[in-house]
Amino acid sequence: MPTYDYHCPDNGRTVSVWHSVSRHLATWGDLCAETGEATGDTPAAAPLNRLITGGQVITRGEASAPAMPCGKRTCGCAHG
Repeated sequence: MPTYDYHCPDNGRTVSVWHSVSRHLATWGDLCAETGEATGDTPAAAPLNRLITGGQVITRGEASAPAMPCGKRTCGCAHG
């Protein structure tokens, strides 16, 4: 499955997630449901922007890489 990077303007977070090509996440609530992350103070209806990164522009393990759903920057987990 490809990796997609989503940015939430409401909370300033960018999150990477693995999902099928046919799936599109539109809101923070969609992203949290996909990753198992709590919505926190961000409204579930907050819109997302899918970044045009190809999923591999940000190298996992780099300090600037967004954390995976497990909270790590690089892992062997099966997110998706």
